[in-house]
Amino acid sequence: MHSAAWNLSFTVLLPSMALLLAVSAGWLDWRSRRIPNWLTVPALGGGLVANTVAWGWLGTKAALEGAGLGLALLLPFVLLRGLGAGDWKLMGALGAWVGPSRLVVVLLGTVFIAGGMAIFQMIRYGRVRETLKHVVVLFGILATFGVWGQRQNLTLDNPALMKLPFGVAAAASTVLCFGTLSALTILHSMR
Repeated sequence: MHSAAWNLSFTVLLPSMALLLAVSAGWLDWRSRRIPNWLTVPALGGGLVANTVAWGWLGTKAALEGAGLGLALLLPFVLLRGLGAGDWKLMGALGAWVGPSRLVVVLLGTVFIAGGMAIFQMIRYGRVRETLKHVVVLFGILATFGVWGQRQNLTLDNPALMKLPFGVAAAASTVLCFGTLSALTILHSMR
């Protein structure tokens, strides 16, 4: 059985490492529009090991579930070339550090933040009409299971399309998630 100090140290360490990973990936994605394997692959392994050391089999299970959930949910977007593989691997690595329930919160926050970034860029660059046309094509593709529309023009491979640094949105969401949890914990301890 682990001591209370042991549990407290890992309760602080695991989210701190997730924050460090997310902020590092966000910074790299902002600067180069890439999240490199040298960051994500060891981070995934580190999350598995750290959770195993901290919580034993339950930690291993949570880390595998978190990583698997992040990878499974985003795989269709990667296969359709709507999301980069680095972004995909980042979510898997974050899942290994934070587990499935917190990953869902981080991922939902990431989607909303990325959506806000997209709206901002769309307006900033005057591409509202073009973007709305693309949205109609995407809905047509989804509604007809790929029979209608020109999906090949709406992928990461098209240099004319605007690209968002998904890692920046993931970093912001992770900071908000764990900042909120920390603030709630502090407020709860003050009662």
